[in-house]
Amino acid sequence: MTQVQEFRTVVDGAWSADSAHRVRWEKSLAFVRGSSVLSLPVSAGLDIGDRTPVTAMLEAHFGCRFDTTSVDLDTETLGVATSYPVVTAFEVIEHLYNPLHLLLEIREALDPAPSSRLFLSTPAWKPGFLQSPDHFHEMPKRSLDALLSRAGFELVRSAEFGIRSPLFCLRGVRPMLRCVYEKIRIYELAARR
Repeated sequence: MTQVQEFRTVVDGAWSADSAHRVRWEKSLAFVRGSSVLSLPVSAGLDIGDRTPVTAMLEAHFGCRFDTTSVDLDTETLGVATSYPVVTAFEVIEHLYNPLHLLLEIREALDPAPSSRLFLSTPAWKPGFLQSPDHFHEMPKRSLDALLSRAGFELVRSAEFGIRSPLFCLRGVRPMLRCVYEKIRIYELAARR
């Protein structure tokens, strides 16, 4: 009997304490702050996935409460009762078997206003031996861009950043390779209407 891989990271104290996550959250929030379209405060926000420390950071920035999700993001509807001017999906789609389903659900949950935005981040593709065992998809940029377009999103802007400190890079060959390949891609997206 083979063991089923869940491809889901458990958000707990040990996961939240990893310094790379803090760097990722701060750089992601700096990217979000760079958006010039949304006027603050916004009425509501949706953070896809479990509530994490970054959810509180988003609430402070946007001046509103962020809802989170607790459904199977591969197969279930988000089931939201409202539409949102801002949705965030940081480090989620790489854990899904069917990221297109989630992206279509997010598109439906976005407020129809032209200023509504999805902020999405995911690891950039890296060689298999460096990929996380919790990730089902780590896509090359071309594939990710095609997926976002297929889901009905237009690119507003994007960036890429590293999350490891220079000292981490000096700890050996594998850490050095992580410093070269381990990047986060982040997007500001608008729904095509």
